[in-house]
Amino acid sequence: MSVLANYHAMNINASEIDDYGIISLMYHRFDESKYPSTNIMIKEFENHLNSINKNGFSFISADDFINNFSSTHSQKKVLLTIDDGFTSFYESAWPILQKNKIPFILFVNTREVGSNGYMNWDQIKEIAKEEFVHIGNHGHSHEYLADMNKAEVVNDIKIASDLFEKELGYNSPFFSYPFGEYSLETKSVVNEFGFKFAFGQHSGVIDSTKDPLELPRFPINEKYGEQKRFEQLLKTLPFKFKNIVPEEKYLAEQNNPPKVLIEFYENINNLKNITCYSNEENKWRQTKANFIDDNNLELLLEGKFITERGRINCSLNAGNGYWRWLGMQFVIAEIKD
Repeated sequence: MSVLANYHAMNINASEIDDYGIISLMYHRFDESKYPSTNIMIKEFENHLNSINKNGFSFISADDFINNFSSTHSQKKVLLTIDDGFTSFYESAWPILQKNKIPFILFVNTREVGSNGYMNWDQIKEIAKEEFVHIGNHGHSHEYLADMNKAEVVNDIKIASDLFEKELGYNSPFFSYPFGEYSLETKSVVNEFGFKFAFGQHSGVIDSTKDPLELPRFPINEKYGEQKRFEQLLKTLPFKFKNIVPEEKYLAEQNNPPKVLIEFYENINNLKNITCYSNEENKWRQTKANFIDDNNLELLLEGKFITERGRINCSLNAGNGYWRWLGMQFVIAEIKD
């Protein structure tokens, strides 16, 4: 459910925005219409690239991201990421990105390299030679890391990291959680391996207040890549918060639904106009919310999350068509009917 439809005009000029943050986009397959949940048609992808340029954004490279993560972003920037290393990316999207020298991070899960439908190491090395390309680590098996015990997660990431060293001569400082799912234990292993940045699949805009190992991305596919929605996505801004409870995003029976408390930074204009939606009981609905004080918001979920992933999306009208956006994703350990 889109909360952008609730727009009410406010008198704030775009010139008054002090931090655009970095909008990170996640793609998977290209021109593979039998996989609509992870596919985008190449014509639509080209339209997205044109919209990014038309709306005054620049593409940020992996190196620029590392060097400027802690900065305030007074200019509009997009970080382009592609997960899994499908052959369809190499055949359809890569020629466009190469021709225009558009920076991106390609996250590769090493077990599938060279198998049917996936790029091989020679193809990966070919694109990795370009200065505007970075190959990021996506684990080895692409299994549900949050469901594994610590030893299994360590083994999975070690195999991938060793293969990165062998084939590419380095292990990336960037990690992408398979399915965007992680627990505190998963996150601790990623930290122990020395990754500096790790990406989920919860929506939102990156800024310096975000946890570097829980970075948001907007997943783009046939359903959520429609042009009108994409144009709205380019109007999203960071929603700066100090803390979210619970820190653990892996939910067992006893802590589902979670008790969610968000502590925002001070002086966010019109914060009490925030609107949140959640998918508990597999039904998108507006979430009941209660401000404990000026900066602390309690979300009152009415039922359990019963699908594989529980989601909460909050937005706040920032004026002139811009929206502050905050997404949360929970992993459900046990699904009950």
